[in-house]
Amino acid sequence: MNFNNLNQLYRSVIMDHYKNPRNKGVLEAGTMTVDMNNPTCGDAIRLTLDVQDGIVRDAKFDGEGCSISLSSASMMTEAIKGKSLEEALGMSEEFSKMMLGEDYDIPEEYGDIEALSGVSQFPARIKCATLTWKALEKGVKESGQ
Repeated sequence: MNFNNLNQLYRSVIMDHYKNPRNKGVLEAGTMTVDMNNPTCGDAIRLTLDVQDGIVRDAKFDGEGCSISLSSASMMTEAIKGKSLEEALGMSEEFSKMMLGEDYDIPEEYGDIEALSGVSQFPARIKCATLTWKALEKGVKESGQ
C-alpha cells in the first residue's frame, strides 16, 4: 500500500470514530471521573471509567472538540477496556511516543490508535490527540491506583 492510500485509510478511520464515536456518554456508576480541557482549541473531555480490582471494566467519554480529540477518545476507550490500569498507562506512554515522532510499539490489539500517527506532523494538534490519554493518566494518579 502506498503512502497516499495509507493516509486516506487513516483519515477514513479517524472520521469514522468522529462521526460514529464508540463509548460516548457517561458511566453513572463509574469509579473514576476526570474532566480535562485544552484551552488552546476549546476541546473539553469528561472521561469516566469503571475500574474493578485494577481492571478497566468499562470506559466512556463525553465532551466537545475537534475530530482528532473526539476520535482519539473513541479509540482510547475501546483499547483500554479489559486492560489493567498498568497496561492502560503503558498504552498511553506508547501513544505519547507516537505523537512525539519517537519509536513506539503499538500492537494490533490497541485497535485503530495507529491511525492517529500522522498527527505527529502537526504539533498544534498533538494536544488534541493526547487530551483523553492525559485525562487517563491524571485519573490514575489522583486515584492512587
